[in-house]
Amino acid sequence: MSRTKTVLIVLTSHAELGDTGRATGYYLPEVAHPWKVFTDAGHRVDLASVRGGRPPASGVDLNDSVQKAFLEDPEMSAKLADTLRPEDVDPAAYEAVFFAGGHGTMWDFPGNGTLAALARDVYEAGGVVAALCHGPAALVGVRLSDGRPLVEGKRLTGFSNAEEAAVGLTDVVPFALQTALEELGGKHESAAPFAAHAVTDGRLVTGQNPASATDTAMATVLALASS
Repeated sequence: MSRTKTVLIVLTSHAELGDTGRATGYYLPEVAHPWKVFTDAGHRVDLASVRGGRPPASGVDLNDSVQKAFLEDPEMSAKLADTLRPEDVDPAAYEAVFFAGGHGTMWDFPGNGTLAALARDVYEAGGVVAALCHGPAALVGVRLSDGRPLVEGKRLTGFSNAEEAAVGLTDVVPFALQTALEELGGKHESAAPFAAHAVTDGRLVTGQNPASATDTAMATVLALASS
């Protein structure tokens, strides 16, 4: 059995969906289902959010046994109540960083230099960088030490322009995620809207939407095993 590795799941701290008056935040299924995959594989999970403390949640469904188990797990409940701040994270402590989605990420992931440096440092140390749904918003700001965007020339996915249009938020989000990744040289691959789809390119793992949570986490475990 491979040795235990530590995965940092990063959550948004942004609670407002533009000027719609609607609440947003991290999308709980995109944290709980990966947590189950990682822990079932024998790995340890830590939680961070942009501002630390307890971040705002969305998508909570206690009829989902995995979400319920995550929220009721004593260790994760304590970590969720007091998430790490990126400024307090030692990148060397993690073999993988996993950026969970939720629309809030579109506001506070891309412009965060500390998050970008965390992803760069984990990646350049031979670790895995993974991002799910809107989580790839974090990748928009990540440049490697040679100045190139992390996503340049890499196959990837994320919440597609077609999906954003389907949920009626194209004019609400601050930018089009698919377009931004493509403009950085990423090779965006989309499945049908809302179908499960995960893409691995070396040590970069991405998932398209909430339905892709388990597949993206499983792909991250596989990438960890070979990293």
